[in-house]
Amino acid sequence: MSPRITFITAGRILRQLLNDHRTVGLILAVPALIIALISAIMDEAPRVFDQTGLILLAAFPFMLMFMITSITLLRERTGGTLERLMTTPTGKLDLVVGYAIAFGTAAAAQTAVAATVAFWFLGLDTAGPTWAVFLICIVTALFGMALGLFVSAFATTEFQAIQFMPVFVVPQLFLCGLIWPADQMAGWLQGVSDALPLTYAVKALTEVQLNPDVTGDMWADLAVVLGAVVVATVLGAATLRRRTD
Repeated sequence: MSPRITFITAGRILRQLLNDHRTVGLILAVPALIIALISAIMDEAPRVFDQTGLILLAAFPFMLMFMITSITLLRERTGGTLERLMTTPTGKLDLVVGYAIAFGTAAAAQTAVAATVAFWFLGLDTAGPTWAVFLICIVTALFGMALGLFVSAFATTEFQAIQFMPVFVVPQLFLCGLIWPADQMAGWLQGVSDALPLTYAVKALTEVQLNPDVTGDMWADLAVVLGAVVVATVLGAATLRRRTD
């Protein structure tokens, strides 16, 4: 891997994102606004908002990074950019790490804005440190990025890329504990929930919410999400190949 090529790739993707003002607004403004709306809805139940708002801080980066990565990679595949890059000294690892740096930076900015609004303006409260929440959200966003990288290989249009969300994203949002505690679901659904990486991101956030210090359980849950990032990235990297007719 060449660090120079990796950072060139990351810079190119970041410039593409910054030039798309609607995407910038989607990344930075929309999550904070929705969390603010949820806070207003739960105005009489601040403890419920503490739990729901905290999960949303990780759910939004996961969902948006999946969507943006899959569409961005699809454009590069169908537009011939990826084809041209694969004929240069740029390696698969350069591309994958470059994408991770770019989308990780976008996720960090999104989390920073949403967390600032949630913690300092909406009164979101956790017993544990804020930096742990930030770390979990970034890792969760990288998981969304890796899934988007993988899924982009199976879509030929942007609409098809979005159609994969009900398969890869929505079930995880429903079963991770955002809507209903996983331990109160039907037994077979609990088994499905335990197999989904987003569930472990929520468990890690719950550890931060309940404990003043970071715990071994939090690191263990976060390690599961990191493992999912690695697996999805490897699968996604395997789809980065020349497809000349």
